[in-house]
Amino acid sequence: MLWAALAYSTGIVAGTYAWRPASWWLAAGTAFFAAGLYFVRDQKRKYLSAALALGAFFLVGALHIQLRGSYALPDTSLQLFADGQPVDITAHATSEAKLKETTPNELRQTIDIETEQLLLPDGTIIPAHAGIRLSVYSEAPPSSPSSPGMRLFHYGERIRLPIKLKLPRNFRNPGAFDYQGYLASHNIAALGSAKIEDVQLLPGFVGSRLELFRARVHSSIIAQVHALWPPPQAALIDAMVIGEDAFIDRDTRVDFQRSGTYHILVVSGMNVTILAFVVFWTVRRLRLNEISATLLTIFFCVLYALLTEVGAPVWRATLMCAIYLGTRLLYRDRSMLNALGIAALALLVFDPRQLFTASFQMTFVCVLIVAAIGLPLVERTSQLYRHSLAHWDSDNYGGLLLPRVAQFRLDLRLIAGRLARFIGQPLSFKITRGMTITCLRIFELLLVSAVMQMGLALPMAYYFHRATTIGLPANVAIVPLTQLLMPAAIFTAALGYLSPLLAKLPAMPALFAVKAITGTVRGLGGLRLADLRVATPSVPMVVAASAALILAMLCTRRRALLALVGLLSLLAASLALAFVPPKPQTHPGVLEVTSIDVGEGDSILLVTPQGRTLLVDAGGPTWGSGSQLDFGEDVVAPYLWTRHISHLDAVAISHGHSDHIGGMSAVLKDFHPKELWIGLLPPSRELDHLIAEAHELGIKVVRHWEGDEFELGGAKVEVLFPPQDWPVGLAPKNNDSMVLHVSYGATSVLLEGDAEKAVERRIAVLHHPHADLLKVGHHGSSTSTTEEILDSVKPSMAVISVGFRNSYGLPKSDVLSRLQSSGIHVYRTDVNGAVTFYLDGHSVTPSQPALE
Repeated sequence: MLWAALAYSTGIVAGTYAWRPASWWLAAGTAFFAAGLYFVRDQKRKYLSAALALGAFFLVGALHIQLRGSYALPDTSLQLFADGQPVDITAHATSEAKLKETTPNELRQTIDIETEQLLLPDGTIIPAHAGIRLSVYSEAPPSSPSSPGMRLFHYGERIRLPIKLKLPRNFRNPGAFDYQGYLASHNIAALGSAKIEDVQLLPGFVGSRLELFRARVHSSIIAQVHALWPPPQAALIDAMVIGEDAFIDRDTRVDFQRSGTYHILVVSGMNVTILAFVVFWTVRRLRLNEISATLLTIFFCVLYALLTEVGAPVWRATLMCAIYLGTRLLYRDRSMLNALGIAALALLVFDPRQLFTASFQMTFVCVLIVAAIGLPLVERTSQLYRHSLAHWDSDNYGGLLLPRVAQFRLDLRLIAGRLARFIGQPLSFKITRGMTITCLRIFELLLVSAVMQMGLALPMAYYFHRATTIGLPANVAIVPLTQLLMPAAIFTAALGYLSPLLAKLPAMPALFAVKAITGTVRGLGGLRLADLRVATPSVPMVVAASAALILAMLCTRRRALLALVGLLSLLAASLALAFVPPKPQTHPGVLEVTSIDVGEGDSILLVTPQGRTLLVDAGGPTWGSGSQLDFGEDVVAPYLWTRHISHLDAVAISHGHSDHIGGMSAVLKDFHPKELWIGLLPPSRELDHLIAEAHELGIKVVRHWEGDEFELGGAKVEVLFPPQDWPVGLAPKNNDSMVLHVSYGATSVLLEGDAEKAVERRIAVLHHPHADLLKVGHHGSSTSTTEEILDSVKPSMAVISVGFRNSYGLPKSDVLSRLQSSGIHVYRTDVNGAVTFYLDGHSVTPSQPALE
């Protein structure tokens, strides 16, 4: 079944990237299937029959994905009404409201709703059924997560409210997260926000009563958790046990990611495995038969999957667990690979698009590594020695074992005999056997964890750009604690419904486990070695790492030397992914200037003719926007990693506004530049923190002033502003901006930051700069781009970094008119996405990356 699932998956990939008429796939699949049936009777040609059957699976997979579609198509029914004008909607909730991160004076809840009708400003009523992700906020300060201070909306409730609809939009950079596709897969067509006072609750209920019951039970469990444990620990128990991550802050997520234990923070297959083991073990101790124990275990796993709201990952694990347990009732050999193949095939038949999600791939690669490498290694090592501990009191059992295993058993019995002189034979035998089993179990945990870390190095590097260098010790410490936490937390929450007082007792081991997990994660995650980020692996590296993983799987059950070769190849591939950076995608011999799409902010990447890299600003939220994005980690870094850039030579801060420096902290940690360039330093907590962080990371902080000139990788850099005697205000302002003129040969670019009229006029009068490319100041605001600077610079091209349909109305029409009247070709990140300009010393060539 694993081969069948692989063939079906390969067909899905082929159907996605090699389109053929559906009739073509159908005819070929029918022919392959019929031929396979014909040859199956011939034992001499059974391999031909199997190959034909796999070919049929391949063709059916290709046909399925083409009939289903490779991507979830967004609903466009609300597109006409997302024009910035308010519209009254009547809708009903399709999910329970979730509290989001708040500012000290604001509380937000996010809820998915489905529209019933729209009321336009002219009184027209339009029936509409489309999904909206609604953010409802209150300006009253919150009290606590369990008592939020604002009414939370529930599944099925009907509401009416005025709303300005906004279409979801991706950052248009290569490597950017497909936010539109993610929302479309959840049937969300638009975004909107409203004050709690403007939301009117209507009578009636729309939805499924069964889903309503499930949602209410889920919310009740969350409330129970917060009533039994302190808020910090309750938030973690919510995430680890029930899959509710609304109360987890970003720093906690990062700590778990850095330590390689993020799978602990989210409900995953490990949770289902622990639950299944505990239920099955408990039921069997109650003397129920195999059938009852199996059915009850599957029932509780399904119930758990329903309550978690996690979705596909936990359902995949539940399906595999059910298949694995079901084979016991049929007296079949319990093959994890077969269970994996059946589960994968069933899920892909249900939805073939899952194949292209990181979650699906990580789940099955993880189980495949355990089944194809980890368990075979355990079977030929520690499991043999654990078998030697069976029938411990028998003197004849050793004769049935392999010589080396029998000798191991004999040595242990001799040790136990010596120990019996002091504590007696029954206790000495029990202690010796128990300690040996414990040591063997620890060895197995170390072995499987090590294999997992090596095998998952490729998907971790490709999808998450992390090398989990401390994942092995972290998981060895945390996995046993999770095995304690899961049953203790579930039992405590259940007991809490009967007696909150009695529930305090089992709550203590769960509290201990959570605190121990948190301490381990923060301790190991805080190590410098844990913060190793890697660029997107090159195609040859992906092929080599995949080949190493396949080799290890094929060799593990072979001779010891071949198994060792397979493991060493897997180790070498994982080390190469972590410590051998790919060659950056650059154009030698030209000065490259890329305006990265960071919305309403600035981030400019320069690559010099000799390959040196300079990042000027790193985007960030505009003042008071309350964005939950880390622009450095979530927007700038993915673009750089997609370009195979692992390190930067220098970064520069134009000035201290948040939309320019908000993402710089993550850039410093992820790319470890050699230098941080700064100019004026007005009083600013953000600037002080950034400089302190640079010193802590060993980054040289360099202050540049007007008149500085130096060479950077074949390009000449001139600092045109600020002068050392420029007055410093009480807070960062636009006219603090460092202005850079970077040239190569006869071509150059002028980077203004947010410089306004006074600075532009000073530069024009004192320096008379000329540039082929102008980075327009202050995002196209009327405060900048004066006639004086345009007359001096005389650019042929200009680029404006600006947010799509931003609330400031930028770029201003008068600025665009001035640029147009000067004959300047204008590019904008809100229209063109990330734009790259190549300055070859003679001319400038613009380029826009192809985006999917």
